Amino acid sequence: MRETVMVETHDHFVNRLEMLGEKHAKMTRGYGTKISTSGLIVIEPKEERRNWAFPVKLVMMALLGFLGFKVFMLATVGPETYNDRLAKLENGTIIEKAGAFALAVDPVTAKLAETAVRKLK
Repeated sequence: MRETVMVETHDHFVNRLEMLGEKHAKMTRGYGTKISTSGLIVIEPKEERRNWAFPVKLVMMALLGFLGFKVFMLATVGPETYNDRLAKLENGTIIEKAGAFALAVDPVTAKLAETAVRKLK
């Protein structure tokens, strides 16, 4: 009978160690403290938040970077050279045509490039 108690105690100990290991792994991602109803300070791992939302900020930064690239290229090479290079792209493969469409001079790009040239001179 004494041996059965020892086995149960050992199994309980192993289970407790496994639970503590899991809790520790969760706490490496962050933890918070709160006071329980009995007044005891309890430290618990923060819940994982799965944010599957569309990364709007990332897309906006990419678009602003692309616009900045277009403005920089238009301001440095000038509109004539820029349009000549776009014409070469428009006569190329489908991918080059798509690039020419994306890099085409729009009113916002033209105005920003004109302002950049004026400010930098």
